[in-house]
Amino acid sequence: MSTPSPLARFKGDNNEGVLVAVLVVLMVVMTLLNPEFLSFSTFFSIVRSSLVPTVLALGVLMVIIAGGIDVSFTAIAIFAAYTTVVVSGHGTGTLTLLVVACVIGALLGLVNGVVISKLRLPTLIVTLGTSGIFKGVLIAYIGAKYIADLPGPMTTMGNKNLLSIPSDGEVANLHVFIVPVVALCVLVWWVLSRTMWGRSLYAYGDDPEAARRAGFPVVRAQILLYIAVGVLAAIGGLMNVTLSRNANPQALVGSELDIIAAVVLGGASIFGGRGSVLGTVLGVFLIQMIQNSLILVGIPSVWQRTAVGVLLLLGVSVQAVSAKRASRKVFAYADEEVLA
Repeated sequence: MSTPSPLARFKGDNNEGVLVAVLVVLMVVMTLLNPEFLSFSTFFSIVRSSLVPTVLALGVLMVIIAGGIDVSFTAIAIFAAYTTVVVSGHGTGTLTLLVVACVIGALLGLVNGVVISKLRLPTLIVTLGTSGIFKGVLIAYIGAKYIADLPGPMTTMGNKNLLSIPSDGEVANLHVFIVPVVALCVLVWWVLSRTMWGRSLYAYGDDPEAARRAGFPVVRAQILLYIAVGVLAAIGGLMNVTLSRNANPQALVGSELDIIAAVVLGGASIFGGRGSVLGTVLGVFLIQMIQNSLILVGIPSVWQRTAVGVLLLLGVSVQAVSAKRASRKVFAYADEEVLA
């Protein structure tokens, strides 16, 4: 067995090294264009804007690894968070708020999981449909009003910082939510790499029929997958409401593209069977840094969507080219074996 070259080891299985290099180059360029970019204030601001997308991206990562595409996670996120705020009083504890949101998210995720696994329908079509249903039910039956008066624990938590550092005449604050986000990243990494269920997602994404023949409980695995995605979406939605200090039923609408693009740029294959938590985190950070950079250099925010769309197409194109090259190598190797 050949030893990987230093370049191959740096690149990583999911191009994590390439993303690190891109991030470094981008930081250098932005610092040259605007020296204020290289500061604790800017860094902590990017980290804060990455917290909610990272949690949502972890769920999307698992779905893509399993060979699917989910576009309902933002609808689940705001449904769970907004409903939790509506049904909770000011005296509701932090743990109770979290449990209520997670239960709602799990139930909505269960709907996706049952329909997809039992009827074997395309994940994109199912989640596109349920996204519309969840949003419609939220607006029609839960509420459509902007809520600024949040439960006490959410207001308190929204103002908590883990670290405060003086920077350029102001104070740069690192929000305390960095702790649970890191914990969730470690948990999802452990689940994907150390549990049979996590491995079954990779197996099913790589070859669904082979996974079934190998004895993986595909239906149960898919149902658990979408329940887990629902829980992660609920946590992300609750964090979004807490950080923004308001509950808006229209929040997170349209951010699906950013999240999916971050996961794909992080090395997750749209064909299934490949992806990593580290790559996803780097992909989210890259998207947020690019959006922040466009603002700093004075480019209108309308072009942010264009930039993200270009990055998504670029990431998918690279994956398609890599897949073709890999298939050619397999066929070439097979031909050599036949000739031998």
